[in-house]
Amino acid sequence: MIKKIYSSIIGSSLILIFAFKQKVLAAWDPNEASESGLPDAEIYDIVSNILDWILTIVGIVGVIGFAIAGLMYLTAAGQDDQLKSAKKAMLNSIIGVIVAICGVVVLYAVDNILNATGIF
Repeated sequence: MIKKIYSSIIGSSLILIFAFKQKVLAAWDPNEASESGLPDAEIYDIVSNILDWILTIVGIVGVIGFAIAGLMYLTAAGQDDQLKSAKKAMLNSIIGVIVAICGVVVLYAVDNILNATGIF
C-alpha cells in the first residue's frame, strides 16, 4: 500500500516536472541572474577571499592572544603557576601566528601556481 502511494507521488511529480519543463525554462533569463544578489565571481575567487579573511582573523587573534599572554606574564608577580600558564599561552599564540603566516604563504603559492602568473 505504501509502495503504491510513493510510486504514485513520484510518478505524478515526474509528470508535472516534464509537463511544465518548457514553461519553467522559458521563464528563466540568464541576464536576470546578475540581479539575484549572488556573487558574480568564480568559485576560486570566492574560496580565495574566504581563506584570506580566515587567515587574517587567525593572525589578529594570535597577536591579541600574545598581548594578553604578555600581560598575564607581567602580572604573575612571581607565582609559578601563573608564569607557566602565561608562557604556555605565549607559545600557543606564537604557534597560531606561525600557522597563519604559513597559510598565507601556501595560499599565495597555490594562487601563483594555478594562475601561472609568477615563478615560485
